[in-house]
Amino acid sequence: MNKYKETNPGKRKFEGRKKEAATSSAEYLQVGQRIVVTIKRIGINGEGVGYYRRKAVFIDGALPDEVVKAKVTRIEPNLIYAELTEIEKRSPMRKKPDCPVFDRCGGCQLQHMKYEGQLQAKEEIVREAFRRYAGAEDVRIKPILGMEQPWGYRNKAQVQLGFEKERLITGLYEPGTHKLVDISGCPIQHSKVNEAVDTIRDILTALRIPVYKERGNTGSVRNVVVRAGLQSGELQVTFVTATDKLPQREALVAAIRRALPEVTTIAQNINPKNTSLIFGERTSILWGKETIEESLGDLPFALSPRAFFQLNPEQTVKLYETVRVAAALTGRETVIDAYCGTGTIGLWLAPYAKEVRGIEAIPEAVDDARRNAERSGRANAAFYAGKAEELLPRWVKQGVSPDVVVVDPPRTGCDARLLRTLVQTKPKRIVYVSCNPSTLAKDCKVLQDGGFRIEWVQPVDMFPHTVHVEVVCSLIYKGFDSLKC
Repeated sequence: MNKYKETNPGKRKFEGRKKEAATSSAEYLQVGQRIVVTIKRIGINGEGVGYYRRKAVFIDGALPDEVVKAKVTRIEPNLIYAELTEIEKRSPMRKKPDCPVFDRCGGCQLQHMKYEGQLQAKEEIVREAFRRYAGAEDVRIKPILGMEQPWGYRNKAQVQLGFEKERLITGLYEPGTHKLVDISGCPIQHSKVNEAVDTIRDILTALRIPVYKERGNTGSVRNVVVRAGLQSGELQVTFVTATDKLPQREALVAAIRRALPEVTTIAQNINPKNTSLIFGERTSILWGKETIEESLGDLPFALSPRAFFQLNPEQTVKLYETVRVAAALTGRETVIDAYCGTGTIGLWLAPYAKEVRGIEAIPEAVDDARRNAERSGRANAAFYAGKAEELLPRWVKQGVSPDVVVVDPPRTGCDARLLRTLVQTKPKRIVYVSCNPSTLAKDCKVLQDGGFRIEWVQPVDMFPHTVHVEVVCSLIYKGFDSLKC
């Protein structure tokens, strides 16, 4: 029997809710506490992002539109990190990962999400970056360019060597650890690359060639790098060693040639340093050609073992075609390709421009760009070693007036001096290619303040099943008519 008389039940419920809210607000959130979170979006590292008491909560493995229970693992002034413990409401985009080591390897972040969901999430990452860092709520973001078959796209593998229960394995280190995860048969690597890595592992095992061990600084072979020319059908194999001497070198070369007739280059790179960088400074050819043949469209390339080349050629063509559309070339323009690397973008644009000038700080890359220009017959493309923020204003003083400037900077974005130079130079168009939406949006804010207008933004899914997204942004100097796309 209830001994309390409900003289005003509505008032009692209201007062109770007030008391509960006050108690909840007074509670101190602690590490180890369980919380319930509704996931709103995917973060830049692939984690689910929701909010708890107006603080952003980052939860690995959670997907948008899910309601999850999570255990708090770290608390910062405006952020909470938590570990997923239970899914109360499951996203329709959730799926079983295709890779058995997805949750350990760290190479992919989104295999537990259907591909259409991944594309939506990446569009939202780009949109959120422009909202947050450029204050652009109404920027025109085109539908992301995805892949029809988003598997087996990577044309290059760089694997560590180690042992698992006395068995030699090839793989990647589990994030935050020094534990090697066997990635044999990786579903995002091209099948030819996977087959070659497995075959080479078996050859190393049969010949008992000593693998480098960091503890004790013993052994020789640290990494195996395999690159496939998807157009040429050629394979390039590079052994990264901690020592100048590669044990059983002749027997190793002979065995690879017998087992893998597609191999046209076998190289050795020497890296004796205790570093996270894979390659050292010295490379020698043990057998075969110095370069592997590859092409993008009708553009041929000769790639040495250390030369940079896009890992997903199919999507690279879409990316470069997007750059060409953004440049809006008529054949009369002077194009500056800043951060040009080995010249791929500049050479792609050269047939449509009057002149292309590429700028790159690494002299070896400039040499590659010049050779690529000669091979492809792009006589109107020239490449220069230096810094864009120094060469561009010098050229302007000499009377060079760029119509289009293409920038494809590292993840940190454009150098501040280059942004100032672009604002001062006022080219008709800037085509900004970025692998980091956050720094892209920040740099676009500077360019907007300097008189440029964002025409449109095109995301391109270069790396399905990872959180990475490539973006092309078309900017036009105010006063020029925009290209209608």
